[in-house]
Amino acid sequence: MNAELIFIAIGMMLVTFIPRLIPMLFMKDIKLPKKLNRFLSFIPYAILGALIFPSVFESSENLIAVILTIVICFIFSYIGLNPTFVVIISIVSIYFFSILF
Repeated sequence: MNAELIFIAIGMMLVTFIPRLIPMLFMKDIKLPKKLNRFLSFIPYAILGALIFPSVFESSENLIAVILTIVICFIFSYIGLNPTFVVIISIVSIYFFSILF
């Protein structure tokens, strides 16, 4: 592997890591208001909806499979499952329902 590519990869890692690290370092002792904290807790699920909803429609032509997958993802998101697991469940369910129907 070329040394230049290694430096590029390290640079890209730093460019994405530093903006995430700085707020964590400065805000670890700050207590956020309850309403703001509640608002911020919904952001992963909003992003999840933006990720899953269009992708499910593009991945299958079967409308029944799409509707069932969206319902399953909504249920798992509503009960508070980790968004990563909801994405994995959506992938598995659209595959399963596309074969089934």
